[in-house]
Amino acid sequence: MSQKPTQKLHDNERIKIESNFLRGKLVEGINDTTTGSFPSDEVQLVKFHGLYQQDDRDRRAERKKQKLEPLYSFLLRARLPGGVLTPQQWLEIDRIAEELTDAGSIRITTRQTFQYHGIFKRNLKSVFQELKFKANIDAIFTAGDVNRNTICTSNPEQSVLHTEVYELSKAISEHFLPKSNAYAEIWLDGEKVVDTQENEPIYQNIFLPRKFKIAVALPPYNDVDIHANDLNFIAIIDGEGDDAKISGYNVVVGAGLGMTHGDKTTFPRLGDDFGFIPVDKVMAVAEAVVTTQRDLGGRVSRSHARTKYTLETHGIETFKQEVEKRAGITFAAPGAYEFTERGDRIGWVKGIDNKWHLTVFIENGRILDFDGKPLKSGLNKIAKVHTGTFRMTANQNLVIAEVEESQKELIEKMARECGLIDDGTTDQRKYSMACVALPTCPLAMAEAERYLPGLTDDVEGLLEKHGIAKDKIILRVTGCPNGCGRSMLAEIGLIGKAPGRYNLYLGGNTNGTRLPKMYKENIDEATIVATLDDLIGRWSKERNQDECFGDFSIRAGIVKEVVIAAKDFHD
Repeated sequence: MSQKPTQKLHDNERIKIESNFLRGKLVEGINDTTTGSFPSDEVQLVKFHGLYQQDDRDRRAERKKQKLEPLYSFLLRARLPGGVLTPQQWLEIDRIAEELTDAGSIRITTRQTFQYHGIFKRNLKSVFQELKFKANIDAIFTAGDVNRNTICTSNPEQSVLHTEVYELSKAISEHFLPKSNAYAEIWLDGEKVVDTQENEPIYQNIFLPRKFKIAVALPPYNDVDIHANDLNFIAIIDGEGDDAKISGYNVVVGAGLGMTHGDKTTFPRLGDDFGFIPVDKVMAVAEAVVTTQRDLGGRVSRSHARTKYTLETHGIETFKQEVEKRAGITFAAPGAYEFTERGDRIGWVKGIDNKWHLTVFIENGRILDFDGKPLKSGLNKIAKVHTGTFRMTANQNLVIAEVEESQKELIEKMARECGLIDDGTTDQRKYSMACVALPTCPLAMAEAERYLPGLTDDVEGLLEKHGIAKDKIILRVTGCPNGCGRSMLAEIGLIGKAPGRYNLYLGGNTNGTRLPKMYKENIDEATIVATLDDLIGRWSKERNQDECFGDFSIRAGIVKEVVIAAKDFHD
């Protein structure tokens, strides 16, 4: 996997270098009204501006028959570090979805932000400008080979500490934004930069080898799934209650979930804890990790370009020592912490700020008016009266935060009326998650978002059948092996292999610190349900007290534990 000087670099490296700091021919592409797409090089460049070019795969055959090009549209992912926004911003986000997207929906993502689907090329500039000038939100660096949206624990109970990690996530995001004016020039009609000395001190003109993800975790919650991110800062908390303070952070590097079907040199990987640093060293360490990955990361194979492979190739100690050298620090022994939960605590909690926080479950993060459940209209009405903030979570849910005591009854009434509060929603459903997949994602091999609700019904039925209806299993589905739905940190993970067929993985744990292992390959939906019927039946009868499904799967010998991913995952 190591990069040799004689090896030809991946073509994406040429595209970045020749792009004039991400400008390319995007302006010409926008102005070309003969097609709904961009030229091939620019399809890669628009990612750095927060866009993915897609088409409606449900309509490909029909349009081909009509001798029409695919129905191209774009996904736009907003930059929203820490996931916090005001009710006024929400109203603008809602309006833009309604007026300028074909889908009309807002989707909360696992990167703790929102994205729009179904934006036609003719509307792209309008969406960018409405977001910036009406909501003060941009989409800079939410995709591409850069640091993407920085996420943090959204736990509303630890309000003071949450504010601290939220401010840190914003500062990290700002630190790694581009110096280039390309975004403003192209989308916001900003003044064109003619200075030939324009440069990127952190990214240079080569940017990073692949995407880079940063998370800030606040124990005991691992709601950001630290083992899905290249770089993680885990808060070490001293004291309790009002006296609790963050003394510093453990730095966990090299986690990631993506892989390639059939290529055993690719695998998901847990991160390595480099050690403890004080609060004032976070930015220096973050930049050192990013630039080390920039300089040592592979640029020949995109499949082996993430930080996790750089650690495997060069060695953990080599990477760590380089970070210490660049940051001018020495890592101390890791601080003590424990993760006990990682989902969102649905319902009301009172924070130490004496304000109320309502976390609402939104299946797959899709905010739309459904039959009998007008989520989008309901949130619009809540935003018009809410005086606090909204917080998006890394589990695709939403916190209606900082609710005054005088407003609590009204907010609850409105949330119930639109289906944001549903007492019939089981814990199993709350702990199930999927990526978008078909029909819009070009990488999807199978359904995920459209498959999950029915699959959850089946799993709920199996739990009830075996007398354990109040139990839950962390269940996640992704349409391909790239990891957007974080299946590789689930107790039951399904990864799409072909239409209606999936690889079944078992053995993750409830706090997100163990990878699952493949149990069955390329099985259809009926086989999945039959297999789970047998396994859940065994779990209900043979488990130890309080033993989760993933732990049972390993203890009972159903799958072997993944200890070292590079050695054990495919073994």
